[in-house]
Amino acid sequence: QVQLVESGGGLVQPGGSLRLSCVASAVSGFVFSTYNLSWYRQAPGKERELVASITRFTGQTNYADSVKGRFTISRQNAKNTLYLQMNSLLPEDTAVYYCNIGGSMGSWGQGTQVTVSS
Repeated sequence: QVQLVESGGGLVQPGGSLRLSCVASAVSGFVFSTYNLSWYRQAPGKERELVASITRFTGQTNYADSVKGRFTISRQNAKNTLYLQMNSLLPEDTAVYYCNIGGSMGSWGQGTQVTVSS
């Protein structure tokens, strides 16, 4: 069982920036670098959606069209940490952001609230 803890959310004005972090931990034998990782978000009244993903080994990234050019996903395997740098934030980016390891049947964090409002 992998545990994920997100942090870095908060209230920010439109046009501002935030960096989310997600730290993974598990019992012995867990190798963070061997997993594909993702960030999802869920706004009130909407379904959870994929925001960005990064593959194991090559670190290839993929983004939802709505965040391309504004968000950057990255990973630091030595620290078992996943990041999401969010720039030029818009009110429609307001949501609870979740990190995920191992796909829909894998592990999820508890979520961190991001609110973009003036």
